[in-house]
Amino acid sequence: MEQKKLDIVLGLQWGDEGKGKVVDVLTPSYKIVARFQGGPNAGHSLVFDGDGFVLHTVPSGIFRENTVNIIGNGVVIDPVILMEEVAAIESKGVDISGKLLISKRAHLILPTHRMLDAASEAAKGKSKIGSTLKGIGPAYMDKTGRNGLRVGDILSRNFLDRYNALKKKHFGLLAQYDFPFDITDYEKQWLAAVEALKRFPFIDSEVYVNEALAAGTPILAEGAQGALLDIDFGTYPFVTSSNTLSAGVCTGLGVAPTRVGKVYGIFKAYCTRVGSGPFPTELFDADGERLRQTGHEFGATTGRPRRTGWLDMVALKYAVMMNGVTDLIMMKSDVLDGFDTVKVAVAYEEDGNTFKNFPYDGGEHVKPVYKEFPGWKTPLSGLRRYEDFPEAFKQYIAFIEQETGCRIRIVSVGPDREDTVLR
Repeated sequence: MEQKKLDIVLGLQWGDEGKGKVVDVLTPSYKIVARFQGGPNAGHSLVFDGDGFVLHTVPSGIFRENTVNIIGNGVVIDPVILMEEVAAIESKGVDISGKLLISKRAHLILPTHRMLDAASEAAKGKSKIGSTLKGIGPAYMDKTGRNGLRVGDILSRNFLDRYNALKKKHFGLLAQYDFPFDITDYEKQWLAAVEALKRFPFIDSEVYVNEALAAGTPILAEGAQGALLDIDFGTYPFVTSSNTLSAGVCTGLGVAPTRVGKVYGIFKAYCTRVGSGPFPTELFDADGERLRQTGHEFGATTGRPRRTGWLDMVALKYAVMMNGVTDLIMMKSDVLDGFDTVKVAVAYEEDGNTFKNFPYDGGEHVKPVYKEFPGWKTPLSGLRRYEDFPEAFKQYIAFIEQETGCRIRIVSVGPDREDTVLR
């Protein structure tokens, strides 16, 4: 039997592109859905049968029948948040027994990681990076510093000793900050959640995934955050702590580059960003507020209002290149329905120079050069065929395809599972 290739779905902007819905739509074609990086700072929103749900750690295939969901080794897990999420999923009548598997190599977020995150962010003052304060950065720091605790360690006889030793180290670090804290209550919850986690199989996910591929099982790898938040190639330091690019699949699940098949890149028909950092096309006018309100642009994890702006083709082409995108997926097209004019940044200007390459600093001081398109002024939400799209919207799609060299395979015209046009 020919070995199957693993497909990837990931965000091409600063996160919040709509990955949850897309994974939910794509999963009927896959037997396994696996998260490969990030932590509970992810907020993957799903809407189906008129009901909404936000996933933070559990892969977005969990609501589909006969789909195995894997939390991979590249993910960092807060047991409290994960078990709360499990309870919420099960309250919907979904049986996840046997459907959720956790890598032994995934690292744990400790209560003191959350305190370190909050203390560090508070100390930055005006230089805050916009952390979600979930302890993700400190957990990855312990991972690379070779101090971390992993899911497989939960089964060790000396787990509590190791936990207490790491906690003591964190207390020493926290003493450097003028930051009052108390982990007593959260620690009780955390230790109870660690026990509750044992109901799920802890697996050698790299072996599981590669054996499944060898057996011809179709697998979809689900990314969190977005390409422009990648620790190496994003708008550093205003980034997340993991590799959000397609390359992160290789280390985050333990698969070779030759095992990667399709790379589905998701982007909004405009741009949003949460937290601090460069955002060349950001709007501070009525158009920006209209995008925010019409698109319900408030963080699924934090509830924070998202910054909004026009589509940035310079950044999108960079993300397509870095990820080796084979198929594009455009989300929230319907949010632009009411605009007379729709703009796209096609270049940047700085100090009198015009350029089209995404800059090292993420475009902190650039001015966008826009191309304008006539708005379609037609509700897209009820449309189910590309042929029925208004001509102005088809031109918008054609321009993006021409610029990126990638075909847009899926167009989302609303939040529900059914509001999806496959091309």
